[in-house]
Amino acid sequence: MRRSILKEGQSYTFSEYFKLAVDPEDLLREFGFGLGKAQLALTSFAGEMDWRSLQSQIEENLTYVDLTSETARREILVAPLLLRICRIAQAKLKIEYPIQVSDRLKGNLDYYLQSQQGDKANVLVIEAKQADLTRGFTQLAVELIALDQWTESEAPVLWGAVTTGDIWKFGILDRHQKCITQDLNLYRVPADLEALMQILIAVLAGRAAIGAAS
Repeated sequence: MRRSILKEGQSYTFSEYFKLAVDPEDLLREFGFGLGKAQLALTSFAGEMDWRSLQSQIEENLTYVDLTSETARREILVAPLLLRICRIAQAKLKIEYPIQVSDRLKGNLDYYLQSQQGDKANVLVIEAKQADLTRGFTQLAVELIALDQWTESEAPVLWGAVTTGDIWKFGILDRHQKCITQDLNLYRVPADLEALMQILIAVLAGRAAIGAAS
């Protein structure tokens, strides 16, 4: 009989899942979810958008600031990007947004982008502590599972991303299959800024689709 990873009767916040030195597939099984990995082809926003000014701003700021702390990465890379996305998509940005589903699924969402298109087009973004994308994705997966139970949306897919500021990785929760897929693609900032923005805006516009990369 497989032993439980989570201790009976113990409370867990989202940030504590980052600290657990466990196999993410085994952890997600505790919540009844599977974990897959694939190189995804994500639909991009095809409309006009001003991304070059943001790229220039970030590149200029990087000449003055060393990204040696989480605060620096958040203020120089993450916050300006998400605010620009919200401005283009007319979305709202919730920061340190508290939710509680159960004693094992509770805590603050780093960033939660809420679209004017309704709950079908929201995006969860978390910052990977210690610039650790692997453990950061595990935390993202748990938070997506919490959103699956918390949200009133009937959308079949929930979208999320984990970032170190200069690197982004997407995660997608399929609510019918009860599976979370980790995208093998990485998006760099500022090098891949245009592609990253196009994906995020497509999601918030309710026009995102998922395909397997050829």
